[in-house]
Amino acid sequence: MDPLTQGALGAALPQAAATRRQVLAAGALGFLSGMAPDLDVLIRSAEDPLLFLEYHRQFTHALLFIPVGGLLCALLLHRLIGRRAGLGFGRTYLFCTLGYATHGLLDACTTYGTLLLWPFSDQRFAWNTISIIDPLFTLPILALIIFAAVRRRPACGRAAVVWGLIYLALGAWQRDRAEVMGEALAAERGHLPLRLEAKPSFANILVWKVVYETATDFHVDAVRSWPYAVVYPGSSVPRLDTARDLPWLDPASQQARDVERFAWFSNDYVASDPLISGRVIDVRYSLLPNEIDSLWSIQLTPEAGPEEHVSYTMHRNRRDGQLQTLWQMLLGQPLSGGGEHSVSGL
Repeated sequence: MDPLTQGALGAALPQAAATRRQVLAAGALGFLSGMAPDLDVLIRSAEDPLLFLEYHRQFTHALLFIPVGGLLCALLLHRLIGRRAGLGFGRTYLFCTLGYATHGLLDACTTYGTLLLWPFSDQRFAWNTISIIDPLFTLPILALIIFAAVRRRPACGRAAVVWGLIYLALGAWQRDRAEVMGEALAAERGHLPLRLEAKPSFANILVWKVVYETATDFHVDAVRSWPYAVVYPGSSVPRLDTARDLPWLDPASQQARDVERFAWFSNDYVASDPLISGRVIDVRYSLLPNEIDSLWSIQLTPEAGPEEHVSYTMHRNRRDGQLQTLWQMLLGQPLSGGGEHSVSGL
């Protein structure tokens, strides 16, 4: 999630456990501690552009690290906030740990993937219940924690936590409905998916990106699951086959190892860019949920030396009309190109 959301939820849980006298300090300690795990983005290398992909949402986000992360935050923040608010170190540690604990669990609710069980497992948990930015989730929590701090009312912190849980539950319900729609769409096409996932589109839990994999391809479509079901058909792309798509790639080269690392990060949702030779994309993410228009990719070059890394690129250029198209999907409206259809029985 974005830092503001992480801080807001991080503040809410300590406020919920605080007394009226402690609620302001609890919110401040929780807010800062709730953002702290994302300091792992500083672990990066100019020579190895994929290093940060391996370490972001890794050990700092793990369940086992929560008491350690809470302690580090408490050691730093007790003099600055806790002691000045009349808290003992134990109370500061409690509020910092509660704030820190919300971070990894909230990140696991997104689609990016979080290593909750590090160091015992490198599985990336991604429950696909909320977008990494969602104002309808964040703004009520932010308003409640501010009100709790100003009016010294821990009950507002509890209300913020309850709202967060309700919204995430709604996201899980919507995700399950979207997956059912995706399975129905695949069946209409005569496909038997090897796996299928529904992921929330940007900043909402109403329109979902459905990605499913067959023996040869990835298929991407958008669905609006409520209050009535609408499908916005997308497109497909062949799964990455390095022998076919990158025939010149030396299996022993660093570039080949980087492809494996990128595939692990992308949960094997990788394909060769149909427009740019040597580019490998993560098909899970795009601004418009019915498009294969990756938000990040790696670029390989045939001329690279055996120890040279790939390059990593973020694609943030927005095309004209994309936000308007997403808004039409949110409203369940037909698109200018047509192709959408309703699904009965949902």
